[in-house]
Amino acid sequence: MSAPENTPAPTGVRAAWARRWQRLRTEARDALELVLLPGLAAVLPWPWCFALFKRLARLRWLYGPVCERALAQAQQRGMAADPAHWLWQRRLVTLVDHADYYLGRFRGDGWLRRHVQVQGQWPAPDRPGMLCTFHWGAGMWGLRHARQSGLHAHALVASLNSQAFQGRTVLGWYARARTREVARALGRPTLDVSASLRPAVRALRANEQVLAAVDVPADQVAASEPLQLCGMRARAPRGLLRLAAEQGVPVTIYITGLDMRSGRRFLRIEPLPPESDTSALIIQTFARLQDLLNEDPAAWHFWSEAERFFER
Repeated sequence: MSAPENTPAPTGVRAAWARRWQRLRTEARDALELVLLPGLAAVLPWPWCFALFKRLARLRWLYGPVCERALAQAQQRGMAADPAHWLWQRRLVTLVDHADYYLGRFRGDGWLRRHVQVQGQWPAPDRPGMLCTFHWGAGMWGLRHARQSGLHAHALVASLNSQAFQGRTVLGWYARARTREVARALGRPTLDVSASLRPAVRALRANEQVLAAVDVPADQVAASEPLQLCGMRARAPRGLLRLAAEQGVPVTIYITGLDMRSGRRFLRIEPLPPESDTSALIIQTFARLQDLLNEDPAAWHFWSEAERFFER
């Protein structure tokens, strides 16, 4: 005898459908935020595209959870005086940073010359060097300019564990594609130094350069060092800068930022004075991050992970 039509579906079936629906929503959101909207940069003239991006950044749902979490962390630390404007800037920088993947794929060096203002000079391309930056602004065009200037730089990247993208196919595709674009922009393979700094040492001994964003959470590295940052206690990764200090490798700080009004980029390149003491070199390096956080705190991408970077 068949069950009545109004008999509720078994709990296991309802749960399975709920999981599928949630997976579909997650994939659709990733496709919109990582592909469709930032991908407009590949087909629109940049001034038009940036004007559209500024309007899209007013949508509170865009990059909603991560931006709301970032705002909460920044407010706790007194770095978000105007929450509504801070969120708009945070969403805009995120959108432009994702768009740079598509710009990099479909625009050439002519785009760089028209839209990127460069201050300073890169070090000599035939000497070993450490190129350090931070997760601030939108950095892809700094890579293209470094290659255009003759540098042979290898970017240090975290290994992409497939488990981290379980249930998020679009995000996994995008993360791998972006890593490939970093290597293509620099013209050199990326280096995974999660287990050892030996790949970086080999590159330096070959008179090449090593490039890294050094403001990673302390729980991602083997050794870190405490420091003061904007009046807060933080921990900075030690290994790479210790290598530079001990090997006498010159360190250059570069920053790729965004003019929020015009959409133009700026690339600032600053060599640091020689320093053989690791702690002093860390302080010099992160003083530049402090300046950036004071200049435009919403442009820092790691506010959502601030609890892993700053000490309570």
